[in-house]
Amino acid sequence: MSANTTLNSQPWWRYGHVWLVVSGPLMVVVASVVSAMFAFQGNDIDFKKDAEQVKSQIDRAPAHQKQAMTPAIQGRNHAASVTP
Repeated sequence: MSANTTLNSQPWWRYGHVWLVVSGPLMVVVASVVSAMFAFQGNDIDFKKDAEQVKSQIDRAPAHQKQAMTPAIQGRNHAASVTP
């Protein structure tokens, strides 16, 4: 190494390419931490209550409405069968 190169060298944070290399993974880490915070902070209590409410409504429904609420595959298989 020559003396000229040694004297003109700068610290690593003064080079722009270093920030391009470091900033990408750093942004990914920050985004994953924010995503994890949203995932663990938000709970599905309202969704569970809604699911229980829908199930109780289906159980209390008349027979003709229960038949209308069958899943698509069961309805498709019933439509393809010969007997009503």
